[in-house]
Amino acid sequence: MRIHDLSPLKGAKKKKKRVGRGPGSGHGKTSCRGHKGQKARSGGSLRPGFEGGQMPLQRRLPKRGFTNIFKEQYALIHVGDLERFSPDTDLDLEVLRSAGLVKRAKKAVKLLGDGEITHPLTVKVNKASKSAREKIKSVGGRIEII
Repeated sequence: MRIHDLSPLKGAKKKKKRVGRGPGSGHGKTSCRGHKGQKARSGGSLRPGFEGGQMPLQRRLPKRGFTNIFKEQYALIHVGDLERFSPDTDLDLEVLRSAGLVKRAKKAVKLLGDGEITHPLTVKVNKASKSAREKIKSVGGRIEII
């Protein structure tokens, strides 16, 4: 087999539909647009969701709920993530950011109780769950709410 013997599989290549090239092509005269009407005219495209003047679906459906613009977003950290720090370390927002546990600069931090910890730490966060507080206190650590 040589390179000039290779050809694409049958049905892999399809010819482009050439419209408006005379009656013999089968796509002549109206160029597959039909007779008259908005879609037959030049520039006669319709915007997405237009239903011919009928009330569009996105306006017929009822609105549900609302978005609370004052909702505070928290960066979530688990107790198990703090195991990597050495004992008796003070963990504030800057230390957590430099360790890569908090991504965004202005986000508040909440400590959750997933995972285990074996040594005491002092953690300064905006919020902490009840289970997280118990786990930190059980190993002799401290949680400060800022």
